[in-house]
Amino acid sequence: MRLVVDLNRCQGYAQCAFLAPDVFAMHGDEGLLYDPQAEAAQRERVAQAAAACPVQAIMVDEIDLGAPGGAGAAATAPTPGASRA
Repeated sequence: MRLVVDLNRCQGYAQCAFLAPDVFAMHGDEGLLYDPQAEAAQRERVAQAAAACPVQAIMVDEIDLGAPGGAGAAATAPTPGASRA
């Protein structure tokens, strides 16, 4: 799974860091750090975090290497309410 956060849109509400602390972390009062290549095991928490973002700054791309069509086929599924950076 690949994540993109529009850091210009992010306002530091930290809902993502609360819901998926293994992927998102606040640095200071307003700086967001995140793992752009989050583990598949974090999928549900990341989806919750993206949905909870008040400014819709988180976009999630699901990458399915086992998809029909061969290795490397990507299924892009932005989380509802997510924004593209």
